[in-house]
Amino acid sequence: MMMAYIVVCAVALMVAALTLFSGFGLGTLLMPAFAIFFSVTVAVAATAVVHLANNLFKVALIGHQADWRVVGRFAIPAAISAMIGAWLLNRFASMNPLWVYHLAGEAHEITVVKLVIAVVIIFFAWFDLSPRLSKLRFDRRYLPLGGALSGFFGGLSGNQGALRSAFLLKAGLEKEAFIGTGVVAAVIVDVARLLVYGLAFYANSFSALAPGVMKLVIAATLAAFIGSYIGRRLLQKVTLCTVQRIVGVTLILLGIAPGIGLV
Repeated sequence: MMMAYIVVCAVALMVAALTLFSGFGLGTLLMPAFAIFFSVTVAVAATAVVHLANNLFKVALIGHQADWRVVGRFAIPAAISAMIGAWLLNRFASMNPLWVYHLAGEAHEITVVKLVIAVVIIFFAWFDLSPRLSKLRFDRRYLPLGGALSGFFGGLSGNQGALRSAFLLKAGLEKEAFIGTGVVAAVIVDVARLLVYGLAFYANSFSALAPGVMKLVIAATLAAFIGSYIGRRLLQKVTLCTVQRIVGVTLILLGIAPGIGLV
C-alpha cells in the first residue's frame, strides 16, 4: 500500500501543477495511476473525488475570472452528458468478463469496462500526440456540442480536459478567463458524475474498500492542492509541448494495460 501512496500522490502533485495551464487534465493520468492498484471502476470513482476537490481549490484561486455566459452554454450540456457517461460506466462494470487468461501464475480479466477505458485513454493520448489534433479548435457556436462531448467522456472515464480546451480556446476568452471558465465547467461535470457514481457505485464496491481507498484519496487530494498552488505561481512561463508528448506516450502504455487485462 505504501507504493500506492508514493505513485498516486506523486502523479497527483506533478500533474496538478501542469494541468492549470495545459490542455490535459488531472484525471487523464491520475485514473491510470489508481488503476494500477484498484479496479478500473474504483479508480474512476476515486479520481473523480480528487478531481472535484482539486478543481474546487482552483476555483478559489482563479474561478472569479470565469466567463459565466460561456460556462452556461458549455457546462449545462456537459453536466447532462456526464451523467450519461457515468451511467454507462456503471453498466459496463456489471458485465461479465469477456476473457480470462493466466500470466505468471495470476489470473487476468479482459472486461468491457477495461476495454472501453483503454480505448478512451489511447484516443486522448493520440489527441495530445497528433500535431493536427492537438491544434484542433472549434467555433464558439459549437460550445454546447463541446460541453456534451467532454462531459460524456468525463463521466465515462474521467478524460475531458483535451476536448474542453479545444472548444473553449475559440470562445474569445482572455487567458485568465479561459482557465477560470474551464475550472468552473470541470467542477460542474465532477458534481454531475459523482451524483451518478454515488447513487449507483459508492454504495457497492467503492464503499467496501473505503478504509484503504479514502485515505489514499485524501492524500492524493492534498498532493494535488500543493501541485495546483505551485502551478498557479510558477508555470505561467513554462512551455508544455514536450510535457504533453511525454504524457501522450505514457497514456498509450497505460491504456494498453487495462485493455489486455493487466490492471
